[in-house]
Amino acid sequence: MSSTLRPTPSPTHAVIRTPLAKVRGLGSAKEGTGHFWMQRVTALANVPLTLFLAGFVARYAGADHATVKSAIQHPLVGILLLLLVLSGVYHMRLGMQVIIEDYVHAEGSKLLWLTLNTFFAVAVGLTCTFAVLKLSFGAP
Repeated sequence: MSSTLRPTPSPTHAVIRTPLAKVRGLGSAKEGTGHFWMQRVTALANVPLTLFLAGFVARYAGADHATVKSAIQHPLVGILLLLLVLSGVYHMRLGMQVIIEDYVHAEGSKLLWLTLNTFFAVAVGLTCTFAVLKLSFGAP
């Protein structure tokens, strides 16, 4: 069996890359910048959505189930609650992913925790979405 030998680059061989070409690499995973920006965008979206939720809870604190249910049936309220759930869960998943990648060093454990993080975020998101839709469409 023969193997092909490739010449090693000489020390004088220079790689000429512009700063833009270096930035476009986005690191070893090729997704770092996108992850960074999605964390910031979801954080920015969560500010007004959380303020809306705080106002909604303050307004209906102490109200009976029927009153709160009828308020959630308003299309704008239902849509804002769904946006909060989706944005909040995605932001949570991204944040936990960063923590796992930074502090779990064994590749097998890291893969396990990243997978569990995704499953947990999907489970929380689907549960909350189901609850908001059930209340929004008037199911008992």
